[in-house]
Amino acid sequence: MNDAASAPPAPQILTRLDGAAIAYHKTAGKSPGVVFLSGFMSDMTGGKALFVEDWCKARGQAFLRFDYFGHGQSSGEFTDGCIGRWADDAIYALDHLTEGPQVLIGSSMGGWLMLLAALARPERVAGLIGIAPAPDFTEDLVVPRLEDEQKAALERDGVFYVYSDYGPDPTPYTKKLIDDGRDHLVLREKMPLTCPVRILQGMRDPDVPWQTALRITEQLEGDDVETQLVKTGDHRLSEPADLDRLARTLGALLDKLE
Repeated sequence: MNDAASAPPAPQILTRLDGAAIAYHKTAGKSPGVVFLSGFMSDMTGGKALFVEDWCKARGQAFLRFDYFGHGQSSGEFTDGCIGRWADDAIYALDHLTEGPQVLIGSSMGGWLMLLAALARPERVAGLIGIAPAPDFTEDLVVPRLEDEQKAALERDGVFYVYSDYGPDPTPYTKKLIDDGRDHLVLREKMPLTCPVRILQGMRDPDVPWQTALRITEQLEGDDVETQLVKTGDHRLSEPADLDRLARTLGALLDKLE
């Protein structure tokens, strides 16, 4: 078999004003378009992003997936990134790679970034779908669990590392990430968003408590907000039944908006 023929297509590149490169894949189609925002240390080649891409292609819906600074095939070092920078990438991609109304799908940290993007561009965002969304996770989930050794490492080295179930390498958490996260908290006051919002949340999620989904629901000003709690669901929500649920949710939202 020809390896070149079987290799996935290379991404296109969007260059930011500072020279940073955002790698992306874009599919033309009808409006509203769909934009997938990946999670912390994840990228646009994840199973859910590819599933939604295939689903949108089959429906004829416009679709965009991309990598933030320091993620996947985009430029930069992960440890030089932070919530504000990644939110700026999302907004820049929304501004330069999409046209008309968009439905943003945010997975985990991507759920925080989709809210920040929607707050920055409410006129462009027609709807939101959060998959185990994790707004404010640096302040609400990371900081309270810091051990003395990790606090010392943050002050001494500007970073500490945590092993997880999602890969063989430890995950770095930088002081820059935590400090910048405090400048982008969204759950401390009402969010002036009135577009339809759908939240999918597993109740056996070890990383993001299901109560976070309810906090988001409470803080959104709009009334068209629905939260689905999946009793046996984990953080990834990537099992076949989870993907079917995501497809149903996205299809119903697009039907409502079209």
